[in-house]
Amino acid sequence: MAARSAAPFVPAGADLAALRAAARRCEGCDLYKPATQTVFGAGPPDARLMLVGEQPGDQEDRAGEPFVGPAGKLLDRALAEADLLREGVYVTNAVKHFKFVPAERGKRRIHKTPARGEVVACLPWLHAELSEVRPDLVVCLGATAAKAIMGPDYKVTERRGKVEQAPDFRVISTVHPSAVLRAPDRDEAYAAFLADLRTVRDQL
Repeated sequence: MAARSAAPFVPAGADLAALRAAARRCEGCDLYKPATQTVFGAGPPDARLMLVGEQPGDQEDRAGEPFVGPAGKLLDRALAEADLLREGVYVTNAVKHFKFVPAERGKRRIHKTPARGEVVACLPWLHAELSEVRPDLVVCLGATAAKAIMGPDYKVTERRGKVEQAPDFRVISTVHPSAVLRAPDRDEAYAAFLADLRTVRDQL
């Protein structure tokens, strides 16, 4: 059985607006079925900095925009403190649909980490965004994003905060802002996340 892929849905040579429109119709894996909508990247088409997260969350799935929930608010705060304007950054996710399981009670939808096959299936969208934006520096927010960009053996725990070279851009990996929100010592986790973003600022 052939592996699923978004590739047939990605129009060749399209700009970001055309890619975003095409992504709404993506059926490259089964995550589109329960999700409300595709959540494509957002930001300037000529951004020097691209942030890549894991996948949209509950609020992003409803709004259709990346990083608008609690993790997005923490990210905005950290970007501002690191002297990086969100308006100048292109923000996206490795996976464009929200993967979740329903809570046992109530209407809450609980985030579930995408499988490797789902990440690989969605990679043509991320590659198209990278080709169109052509960032100087890509920040991988968390392990899923880092493995999508740098390969399945990449470990954020070992290489966090280091500047590394991919073929067409430099890469820095750090934790996902949702990990800061879940940390036992949130202040300590936030300080470390902010230090990574200041390293990013110094590279631009």
